Amino acid sequence: MPVKVSVIVPVYNPGIYIEDCISSLQRQSLPPDEFEVIFVDDGSTDETPARLDALAAEDPRMKVIHQENSGWSGKPRNVGIEASRGEFVMFVDNDDYLGDEALERMYDYGTANGADVVVGKMAGKNRGVPVELFRRNHPRATVENAPLIDSLTPHKMVRRAFLDRIGLRFPEGRRRLEDHVFIAEAYLRAENVSVLSDYVCYYHIRRDDGSNAGFERFDPVGYFTNLREALDVVERYTEPGPVRDRLFRRWLRVEMVERLRARRLLNLPDDYRRELFGEIHEVVVERFAPGVAAGLQPTQQVIAALTAADRYDDVVAFAEWEAGVAPTATPGDIEWRDGSLRIGFTAEYLTGGEPMLFPADAEAAPLTDVPKDVAEAVRWVASETAARFGQATADLLLRERTSAAQYFQPVEFTREAVPVGDGEEVRLVLRGTATVDPGALPRDGAWDALVRVKSGGWTKECRLGPAPREDRPAPRAGVVGDRPVLPYWTTPHGNLSLELGARGKRLGLGRVQLGDVTVSGDRFRVLLPVHVPGDAQVRLRFVSSRRILETPGTLSPDADRPGSVLEAALPEDLSDDVWRVAVCPNPGSDQARFAGLPFALRVGGGSVLVTPSPGPGVALRLARRARRVLGTARRKVNSRIRTGGR
Repeated sequence: MPVKVSVIVPVYNPGIYIEDCISSLQRQSLPPDEFEVIFVDDGSTDETPARLDALAAEDPRMKVIHQENSGWSGKPRNVGIEASRGEFVMFVDNDDYLGDEALERMYDYGTANGADVVVGKMAGKNRGVPVELFRRNHPRATVENAPLIDSLTPHKMVRRAFLDRIGLRFPEGRRRLEDHVFIAEAYLRAENVSVLSDYVCYYHIRRDDGSNAGFERFDPVGYFTNLREALDVVERYTEPGPVRDRLFRRWLRVEMVERLRARRLLNLPDDYRRELFGEIHEVVVERFAPGVAAGLQPTQQVIAALTAADRYDDVVAFAEWEAGVAPTATPGDIEWRDGSLRIGFTAEYLTGGEPMLFPADAEAAPLTDVPKDVAEAVRWVASETAARFGQATADLLLRERTSAAQYFQPVEFTREAVPVGDGEEVRLVLRGTATVDPGALPRDGAWDALVRVKSGGWTKECRLGPAPREDRPAPRAGVVGDRPVLPYWTTPHGNLSLELGARGKRLGLGRVQLGDVTVSGDRFRVLLPVHVPGDAQVRLRFVSSRRILETPGTLSPDADRPGSVLEAALPEDLSDDVWRVAVCPNPGSDQARFAGLPFALRVGGGSVLVTPSPGPGVALRLARRARRVLGTARRKVNSRIRTGGR
């Protein structure tokens, strides 16, 4: 069968960090005979060459090419391209890894849309990745209708015939930004680029030892010499005007201005940042027309203007002021509604820990000249931010704690200018309500809520919180889409997170009171502090010292109060004994677990009495007796009872 995808992995001394990469490639959902992996070992001196040779010997999908060290990733990727047999090539770094369905999804999406380049959603573990690019799928993206230029790393899927047709390969040798040159040309010459945003395809990892090549301090002279080559590509394939200015703006913003901002600049040694500033100044003056900086946000415009004017000391002073600017997001009401969690919040910017103030009567005015000093620059930024407040936005993202995968949630928000003092100044406050559908999140685990605030010259994220302990909302757990969901406040910081797949006592079932339990005839009814959007099937377990019985039940919304009603028929052979009760709220899930309820049923003399649950010692003795009677096949029951009912 023809090979659909060739995965090309340049390798140099990754040590243990290559293992996650290998595992993710072996887990791919694409059939084994439809993809190949080509590891190009660039003269590694650790144990990796032997590891790869052993891997290739046992897995026919894996191939290894050994070569002398070339100094950077360009030549290994080119060698991999030449050796590839796939319709597409996919570039992966040796210390990153793929989502399990990445190759299949990206290939199918690319072929369905006739793409020459497929960009898969990225997640960054302790490192930044593009965010705005992945708000939604872009089946037909260009540098004009989508922020493609935000993603210039090589980790894309590219049609091999396209590369051969235009003769595109990576620059080789020990150099920086070879990926910028390659990807910029691919974007500009592709017949179509498709962006897949509804599945995390690529996980960028910042290694614990900090030795990722991209995080090493670079030589400014060599770096900006290489950057000019990427600018040359844009000039070669675009005409002077708005499109070129917008593309150039990416390099001005990301590679220059952002390096001269706040803590990122201040944390550098003075001699190094002077050298860095000098090289950036030369590129700005040499290559960028006025229209490039004019499209930046206010704070970025100030830094670009001061840099062009060669005012290093003012750039440092502006960075010192900007280092005190940070967003804050305060939680509001949090409630379940029809299976979705509605999360209210307010957000604004602080400076020096206090709400940032802006002129009440501000009007937009272009930066026509370089500010005479930092105080004037700060006043202009404040005025422009207030004048542009109608463009400010607030988003809520959920970020999975283990993988760093993140997803935008729908948000409705309003903008409010809150007068301060005599009314000459205002606070700029965004008030939002996010609607979270837990069933749309792809995996169980802990998901942290973050608010992304875009206003004036800042786009920053912060955790949603802290919520003051005395009046913080106390949302109950829910069962949505066969998945228990627990909103909770982290300890000790009091930020909002969601636990998907929550079980045991974290579901809050320990709050059930004896008065919430009713036994009538052969029917059993319990009021539970759990939200359900509609009727849901559950499973009940009754455990005595000698037997374990199970029966189906129904969990329904409570029409009279928040929460739900659990109803079931008691098992017919519920013999005289003390029966502990547990419930599984998601019996159809692979992650199904039973959670103990804080009461027991004492059966005897033809009646059923609801009593407090036996204490921990009694519960353990009952469980041990049940295990002895039922044999080792029921051993799992004991641990689940202990977890859910302790």
